[in-house]
Amino acid sequence: MGLFWIAPNAFLNLDQRNTWYIYESGKVPSSLVKTLPSIETNKIAASTYFDIVEKLRAYLQSDASELKDFMELSAEAWRYSEEVNEEKRQEKAHAKGTVKGAAMADEDVETTHYWLYSPGEGAGIWDECCKNGIMAIGWDEIGDLSQYASKTEMKQAMKEHIDPERPYTMAAHATWQFANEIKPGDIVFAKKGRSIVIGRGIVTSDYEFDDSRNDNKNVRKVNWTHKGEWPHPGQAAMKTLTDITSYTDYIEKLNALFESDEIDDVEAEEVRYPVYSKEKFLSEVYMDEASYDTLVGLVLNKKNVILQGAPGVGKTFAAKRLAYSIMGVKDPNRVMMVQFHQSYSYEDFIMGFRPSEKGFELKRGAFYSFCKDAEIDSENEYFFIIDEINRGNLSKIFGELFMLIENDKRGVELQLLYSDEKFSVPDNVYIIGMMNTADRSLAMLDYALRRRFAFYEMKPGFNTDGFRKYLNGVNSNKFNKLIQCMEQLNSSIVGDESLGEGFCIGHSYFCNLKDVTDQALAAIVEYELIPLLKEYWFDEPAKVKTWADNLRSAIK
Repeated sequence: MGLFWIAPNAFLNLDQRNTWYIYESGKVPSSLVKTLPSIETNKIAASTYFDIVEKLRAYLQSDASELKDFMELSAEAWRYSEEVNEEKRQEKAHAKGTVKGAAMADEDVETTHYWLYSPGEGAGIWDECCKNGIMAIGWDEIGDLSQYASKTEMKQAMKEHIDPERPYTMAAHATWQFANEIKPGDIVFAKKGRSIVIGRGIVTSDYEFDDSRNDNKNVRKVNWTHKGEWPHPGQAAMKTLTDITSYTDYIEKLNALFESDEIDDVEAEEVRYPVYSKEKFLSEVYMDEASYDTLVGLVLNKKNVILQGAPGVGKTFAAKRLAYSIMGVKDPNRVMMVQFHQSYSYEDFIMGFRPSEKGFELKRGAFYSFCKDAEIDSENEYFFIIDEINRGNLSKIFGELFMLIENDKRGVELQLLYSDEKFSVPDNVYIIGMMNTADRSLAMLDYALRRRFAFYEMKPGFNTDGFRKYLNGVNSNKFNKLIQCMEQLNSSIVGDESLGEGFCIGHSYFCNLKDVTDQALAAIVEYELIPLLKEYWFDEPAKVKTWADNLRSAIK
């Protein structure tokens, strides 16, 4: 590394990342890697080091490499290793439970994904892709990708059929995504190298293995709506396939490349989302029909509603499904959720200047962009959901929009702080906020906000028909006793002058239990309920002990 610092054009730094990139990442051709001496310790002979240096220098200076010197190789090794580490972190998060879409879409709701795709080395198969209306990748040696049940199986097949010494972690990730995660309606941006975008298309088919092709037999049909050359914003990833859905600013820049191009009546295929009704809402959210009708009336008339209640009454769960039930369909593109916090600002919510590669540029915020989408689709309802609405500095966040969100001020235009345009909140935008009444660390909302929102108190649903049906389905005597104890506990909380109804403990602590075992119930009592009681009655330890004993006794 010291030699690299002194003369980066002459010496290669063989640190941990570079060594991984050269020997294990799969980005350096295996034919070259096989000729390199192995490195088994941190200390290597000078002759071994210079052997590696000269062979890699020759490769980098050849036409086969997109990287042209040791500095570019070192930078790419760092970037790519960070990308791999991030994807591993995401895979761990997916294993715990995936959140999909801006509105945290349900499992039966698919959202549009955006992909960056390289059509062969140096875009070598791009003309063929355009001509045949396809996108294709290699790894033909392992056959039909649909036969594999996991990435691990794909990785093992690559080791068996190609090279047992290579890890194939990223290769298996790409092939798994190509076969299983891309879906019709997704948007694909084709690239050449790291600096040129050569096309944009819409996926129109499921995965196919086309054995009649000579190579690149893994195929999906694509309607390539744009073909040409555009400068890529920044440097593109070097992978064959990258899911870029979560990088909203990046997608916006890529879409902007094609805004000035004329398209001959090309539209994305209409996505059909699951129907969602009042009956479906009542079967999932433990609320009675009269309360639901009241809540819907508040939302439609006032346009701005805050769901307030104690922990565990299902405010967040209900908010999204309330929106879906009014819309009549589970369309996540018409529902957006954000969470306020002390650092959330007007610039995040509406617009403001943010650092960029060229200095500062005006960035549009979440609510501004959402209103612009709703404005175009004025015949349909749009719902903007704000979790923990009382945690933010509301005057700072809403700014001049405090007036515009009123139901009788919809459509009225005001000059924005950072822009010369006039802005209005569309009539078809509804705001649903959530507020935890048991959080004593937060100040009460000021009158300016209160008169613009209707407040609906959500209560524990232990006595609703839906929860009773769930309770009967579980069919556990200990579970029944625990719920009875919870109802008694809530009665005690309501009667406590220092607490009251807003501190009742909700039913969601007990929902969606896959297995109602003694261990599961004990975990809820010991690690969720009793700590909450200690917070409620921090100055009454005897009361905490009494109810802790009652809860434990219920499940003995």
